[in-house]
Amino acid sequence: MERKTFQLGDIVQMKKQHPCGTNEMEIIRMGMDIRIKCTGCQHSVLIPRAKFEKNMKKVLRSVEGPLGQ
Repeated sequence: MERKTFQLGDIVQMKKQHPCGTNEMEIIRMGMDIRIKCTGCQHSVLIPRAKFEKNMKKVLRSVEGPLGQ
């Protein structure tokens, strides 16, 4: 299985939505744990990298732009 690629500042879609109703999150910190911020209500959550990679569906908007430019 291909490893998901993401970077700081990306907007990602999660499998489950946040209680405010959106499932789009922005990555604001990376390391062993990843801090994501809800794009709807600006609430931030720190979760382990393994759990984040399991619950992330796809990258919606990347900082680099299309095709790694």
